[in-house]
Amino acid sequence: MSGFFKSSIGRKVAMALSAFFLMFFLLQHLSINILSVFSPELFNEVSHFMGTNPIVQFALQPVLIFAVVFHFVMGFILEIRNSRARKVSYAKNNGAANSSWMSRNMIWSGVTILAFILLHFIDFWFPEINTKFIQGDWSGTMEGVEGFRYHEELVHKFVNPIRVGAYVLAFVFLGLHLAHGFTSAFQSVGAASLRKKLDNFGKAYAIIIPAGFIFIALYHHFNH
Repeated sequence: MSGFFKSSIGRKVAMALSAFFLMFFLLQHLSINILSVFSPELFNEVSHFMGTNPIVQFALQPVLIFAVVFHFVMGFILEIRNSRARKVSYAKNNGAANSSWMSRNMIWSGVTILAFILLHFIDFWFPEINTKFIQGDWSGTMEGVEGFRYHEELVHKFVNPIRVGAYVLAFVFLGLHLAHGFTSAFQSVGAASLRKKLDNFGKAYAIIIPAGFIFIALYHHFNH
């Protein structure tokens, strides 16, 4: 197994598999969050279920955190190795003519997304961990709020225009990251023959997912 990760192909396959997992998570996350716009009550119910279900909390959540850390660490490792290799090839060829701007700048979109994830953790995940595991409150309720607290907390985070701007900018970079990463992941696992068929689907995914999250942030900002 260690030899697998030491090889260039092994690292790319592992990177692609973590990308598939995270892309599925983004779709699931958007599906739940969009409920906050159309049905706050249902959003509260689903959020409470996800926040208290032991399988989600103690099995899936650690896997998700590992996948995020692994994806970015592996991305930085691959970028460092690729940049070293490009120094030679760029001396012989025009790198800009042989690859897209996004493929050459995945590291910067990745850094922006990583900064956003930290902000997202500060806004939502850290307070949730504090409430449930430190204060020991798994009720999902809040004083002065009827029903569960999740919708109230979500709306509150999008009052500040600076925070909303940061979210919007981060999701724009996420779209750029996905635009290249979607088809690249399939190519890394040996499905290059499907690249043309998946190209339009990948472009749609890279637009719809970030646009959905941007819509949620702007909707709550202008309707709080």
